[in-house]
Amino acid sequence: MIEGHSPLSAASDASSLWLSCVDRLAQEIPEQQFNTWIRPLSATVAPDGSRVTVAVANRFKMDWIRAQYAARITALLEGIQGAPVVLELALAPREATIRSTPSSRTVQEQVLAELPDVAPAEPTAATGPRSRLNPALTFATLVEGSANRMARAAAMHVAGSLGQLYNPLFIYGGVGLGKTHLVHAIGNQLLADKPQAKVLYIHAEQFVSDVVKSYQRKTFDEFKERYHSLDLLLIDDVQFFANKERTQEEFFNAFEALLARKSHIVLTSDTYPKGLADIHERLVSRFDSGLTVAIEPPELEMRVAILINKAAAENAVMPEEVAFFVAKNVRSNVRELEGALRKILAYSRFNQKEISIQLARDALKDLLSIQNRQISVENIQKTVADYYKIKVADMYSKKRPASIARPRQIAMFLAKELTQKSLPEIGELFGGRDHTTVLHAVRKIAAERQTNTELNQQLHVLEQTLKG
Repeated sequence: MIEGHSPLSAASDASSLWLSCVDRLAQEIPEQQFNTWIRPLSATVAPDGSRVTVAVANRFKMDWIRAQYAARITALLEGIQGAPVVLELALAPREATIRSTPSSRTVQEQVLAELPDVAPAEPTAATGPRSRLNPALTFATLVEGSANRMARAAAMHVAGSLGQLYNPLFIYGGVGLGKTHLVHAIGNQLLADKPQAKVLYIHAEQFVSDVVKSYQRKTFDEFKERYHSLDLLLIDDVQFFANKERTQEEFFNAFEALLARKSHIVLTSDTYPKGLADIHERLVSRFDSGLTVAIEPPELEMRVAILINKAAAENAVMPEEVAFFVAKNVRSNVRELEGALRKILAYSRFNQKEISIQLARDALKDLLSIQNRQISVENIQKTVADYYKIKVADMYSKKRPASIARPRQIAMFLAKELTQKSLPEIGELFGGRDHTTVLHAVRKIAAERQTNTELNQQLHVLEQTLKG
């Protein structure tokens, strides 16, 4: 929850209240869930920011959002506003009939039916499955830097030589770093070269949903025909398969069938294969049998290029000095950069002012005030990783060599010292570790600091870097 903000004092500030809330939700909620439930929402904000009315497409979605997200949305709105906010959910004007009557289904079927692009009747093998690719996510629109250079090169190789090397290609990294963009780029490039290729992009949650539906409707022949006949399967966030036994079994079968016909598989995850929890060992070994590459948080120059490019895509000009200002203050991931850019563009258009450093400062005052008061665990992980010359991904991986475990313990110690996070919350941000692991690291580093002059100096440098 964002705390400590002064109340919004003008209509222009009130207009950014909902955008600020949505940007925060984008950081917290898995991308597929965010795109499904939050992105389609629109809101009307009272001039003083005391009431926010959110328009929802239908009553089922309204009930779902009220049950799953309303409390968090209200908390975020009040944190940003610095005062009580009344959240109202209202039905948007009907522009199309609802696809089916909710009362005629079970709750589970309603939820599954509301997931995007998982209609029960898929195209037949003769017409080929819909690819579900976003045509805007290509190699041309992906900004290259040291953070993603190896992953990009491997992805381009896969797109140009399907079914050969790097099969499967496993891409891992934190949220908002461009994994999804990269897998869409592979699919779009392949279809540009071979329009008849059978390509499917799918989120792991959608695959789970398809397995459930196939069991409910006894349509496993169609399920297998759909997944086992692809030329390229692109699947996002495979960590969502954890603890889903039947889903893992079906995915293993699909995996084997695709490899047998020399099709290609590209997967993404928030951690490297052996770091995945509650996934069958035989599936992990398949994930690890091709090429595994990491995407790191973008460096400063890459963040600047991303801002300028994305502004140009919105038909706006982002001066370089403004891009540097924003990039220096928004460091964790690309999604956060995009959120900051949206705020600046909206603020510029609403106030009819050109983009400048002062305008950016005004548009991002909530974000900047948070950063001035609060250090994030992500920034600690990035700073410590840079200092000890390891990958940020190693912070939440299961690797245990001293060259990685030691910096990880130092990062945990700093997270406890410099943030308000609890031990379980810190453990979750370090790859889902137990709070006792964090406690051990905190006590160990605190004790050694008292007697180890070199360690104490290193911690001092890190603390000053983070606070500076």
